[in-house]
Amino acid sequence: MLAAPSSGSGKTTLTMGLIRALKNSGYDVSCLKTGPDYIDTAFLKVASGNEAGNLDLHLQGRGGIKQAFSLASGDCCIVESAMGYFDGIFNTFQASSYEISTMLGINTVLIYTPQSEMFTAIPKIKGMADFEASKIKAVILNRINDNYYRLLKEQIEAYTGLAVLGYLPPLEKAELKSRHLGLVQSMEIDDLDDQINYIARFAGETVNLGTLLNLMGEVTGSPFPRLPQTGLKVAVARDKAFSFYYRENLKLLEDSCYVQYFSPLYDRELPVCDLLYLGGGYPEIFRNELAANKEMREQIKTFADQGGCIYAECGGMLYLNQSIDDRKMCGVFPGESTLTDKLQRFGYIDITLLEDCLLGRRGDILTAHEFHKSTCTSSGKEVFKITKTKGSKTWFCGYRYKNTLAAYPHISFLGNLKAFKALLKYVQDNRL
Repeated sequence: MLAAPSSGSGKTTLTMGLIRALKNSGYDVSCLKTGPDYIDTAFLKVASGNEAGNLDLHLQGRGGIKQAFSLASGDCCIVESAMGYFDGIFNTFQASSYEISTMLGINTVLIYTPQSEMFTAIPKIKGMADFEASKIKAVILNRINDNYYRLLKEQIEAYTGLAVLGYLPPLEKAELKSRHLGLVQSMEIDDLDDQINYIARFAGETVNLGTLLNLMGEVTGSPFPRLPQTGLKVAVARDKAFSFYYRENLKLLEDSCYVQYFSPLYDRELPVCDLLYLGGGYPEIFRNELAANKEMREQIKTFADQGGCIYAECGGMLYLNQSIDDRKMCGVFPGESTLTDKLQRFGYIDITLLEDCLLGRRGDILTAHEFHKSTCTSSGKEVFKITKTKGSKTWFCGYRYKNTLAAYPHISFLGNLKAFKALLKYVQDNRL
């Protein structure tokens, strides 16, 4: 696991460089990301050439993270941590990268970016490494020059006992741009592959890859759930506007259904399907292009009107509304969506179903995550009662229209298998 004391440390940039450097050395590298992030996994996929997944204790549960880990294959696996290594739910380390690494037995390398400091860095690093059951075994310094590195390396190794594997100099050419939900998507960066090779060239020269590999140990997952083939046809929207999917969700669908991917941006015809899955993404950024594809919008509206089954998360819900910032969308729901300049919801949540729906029966509880800068107006009756995990704040969300269910929360079905099975059964019972 590659971890850092906090976000904004350049962890993703260095992680991509190390993954590509290993790949260029002939290793088949699998990648995972702790936490609920679905943007960074796309960067890890580009760097390694393999699909990347998530490890999330809240969304997947203890058994779920072991099942998610079982999808990793190849010669070695790199796990990029989320936020700070010890940062978990609320003010605890629960569900943190630290807890995941100790639970699975994953050795950790700390990526440390000095902040105008010299010896002060040593007790900070030592404190993290000495914390109870910490899996930190080594350090890589980031965004520093060679002279600064040599001075710090000597003292870190003398006072902490940790190996310092190397460093990465400041690489302004490879700085990733951000957007309101995180990094700009990998598919939107035309020269991303060149940028990763540029980082990898430096990483291969300034980081001891051999020692990094030697620090890796055997980690065993649990078998991924095996579900019977249902014969259901599922259409999944996947393009620049809709790309926020968990690999584990898609794997469950692909194992139990016939899945066809399509683009609401560019395709003019909705695939024949029993279930339409509209994931999250950036429909607000591409609202002009989505509005221009009138054929697709009208076909989705007709599908919903006829009683077709639709499940939409976050950006998918915005697309089903009447409009996004005055651009026409599908009009399945009467609500209007507006992008704001600050986060409206962020973090882990627990959902209680207020009535029977695609995801289960009234009273069922699901784990989920919300992260959005938009607001949505709707006159419909809410289906979800949402409670902030480890908090008391509650609100309502989730809207139904015939056999369509749309809401802001993102759900990992690996940790909510009961809901996934309920979804498949609902679709089977309501096929057009």
